Amino acid sequence: VQLQAYGGGLVQAGGSLRLSCAASGRTDSTSVMAWFRQAPGKEREFVAAINWSSRDIYYADSVKGRFTISRDNAKNTVYLQMNSLKPEDTAVYYCAVGPYSFAWYSGSYSSANEYDYWGQGTLVTVSS
Repeated sequence: VQLQAYGGGLVQAGGSLRLSCAASGRTDSTSVMAWFRQAPGKEREFVAAINWSSRDIYYADSVKGRFTISRDNAKNTVYLQMNSLKPEDTAVYYCAVGPYSFAWYSGSYSSANEYDYWGQGTLVTVSS
């Protein structure tokens, strides 16, 4: 599976950006999709995750109410709509996909280990 993420850029605090990540290849490996981010000098952290049907959606506490994850299965694409951006949202954002797993549904959706394929990352910079 190849993942191509795009949509990052420079935005002022309070602004919005929409990230997209298109998957190609084995679609049976894209049952669950997620976004992670890594700020300079920090570890990669979970942002949001979504399952195939979009019935199960999860967010990190830091982005709840501001970010929205969605997917278009016909296009094999996952999106991250980011509103009310803050300088602390500055990071490289990575999309990730993986197969169904009991662990994912049991609460491990925020673990990078649940995802087999990763995109190259797209930089989001929020200025104050």
